[in-house]
Amino acid sequence: MTKRIVVTGIGATSAIGGTAPENWTNLLAGMSGGRTLEHEWVEELQLPVTFAAEAIVRPEEVLARPVAKRLDPSSQFALIAAMEAWEDAGSPDVDPERLGVDFATGIGGVWTLLDAWDTLREKGPRRVMPMTVPMLMPNSAAGNLSLHFTARAFARTVASACASSTESLVNAYEHLQAGLADVVIAGGTESAIHPITIASFASMQALSRRNDDPATASRPYSEDRDGFVMGEGAAVLILETEEHAKARGAKIYAELVGGGVTADAFHITANAPEGAARAVTLALEAAGRTPDEITHVNAHATSTPVGDPNEYAALKSVIGDRVHDIPVSATKASTGHLLGGTGALEAIFTILAIQNRIAPPTINLTTQDPEIPLLVSGDAQPLGDGPQLAISNSFGFGGHNAVAAFASYED
Repeated sequence: MTKRIVVTGIGATSAIGGTAPENWTNLLAGMSGGRTLEHEWVEELQLPVTFAAEAIVRPEEVLARPVAKRLDPSSQFALIAAMEAWEDAGSPDVDPERLGVDFATGIGGVWTLLDAWDTLREKGPRRVMPMTVPMLMPNSAAGNLSLHFTARAFARTVASACASSTESLVNAYEHLQAGLADVVIAGGTESAIHPITIASFASMQALSRRNDDPATASRPYSEDRDGFVMGEGAAVLILETEEHAKARGAKIYAELVGGGVTADAFHITANAPEGAARAVTLALEAAGRTPDEITHVNAHATSTPVGDPNEYAALKSVIGDRVHDIPVSATKASTGHLLGGTGALEAIFTILAIQNRIAPPTINLTTQDPEIPLLVSGDAQPLGDGPQLAISNSFGFGGHNAVAAFASYED
């Protein structure tokens, strides 16, 4: 028997807000998280890209120092977002063996790893911290959330690049459907604004080079787009079976009605529209819905010359010409690209779009690329009355594709 899976709590921290409500308010206001990096290493290393979308609230402002000291920044952000989401959900009273964690990161503890390497070279092996491995491992966030919330059903980690946290949401949906838990803490995190990642992405010409204008550097669908902007932060959703949520009188934001995950088997960095299209189709099939029911799309839309038109091709192949009439939002223009954390953040934006019946604006849209004739706007777009069905897309290096489908909740 298919269960209904609902969203009862949300939490987020990013370059445009320290909480989920702040993120939503600032997104609608057209805020940009792109800012010049104020770190000595930018100039010392002569980085070709000197800006990013750093989280606006730093972890040390939220977490107690002894807690923060044991966590890589990626896990710090994860804990901050999870605590907000848990409280927002009413701190569910759930059997620890029926509480699970499905979490994600694209890179993991890169700061811990490379700081430890510097320490080893400069001061020797005795000075390397004993907690280095537990802090740098990709499953650190999931493990620490399991510890913090006493989640004993499972604590699983996805690392599929920029598709990671959307895939974690799909996994949570499937785990709840399978009866492995009653409540799942799901989402993703990333804190990889580091010299090595900036240099690497810049070397492959994936990053925007607009050092003189970071606030408008991310320009999805614009003719003059030239790459993405690195972002950081985390986002968490509390997912439950409808039965469990209703039994405890929880508020319900929306319903997670299905998800699709595919692999391109095409290229390690370039995506294939066919793989993305199959992920959309699988999400709709899992939801028991048709393309004609889609009312909103939160697009992956990284502002790269090749990626944006490929996603359009995938959407058009599934939805047909009607895709040109569906309000689309490309929210990375505001938040930057959180890599493994981006899907969960965009899922929250998708949920709030459904709930508030408004598609967020896509800022920095100068002249829209005529080869991508989607219904996208620099202003918020109304979604209208009636039932809502929205999809949130994420695609990652390695050929990973993940799509989550959300619907307005009808009791």
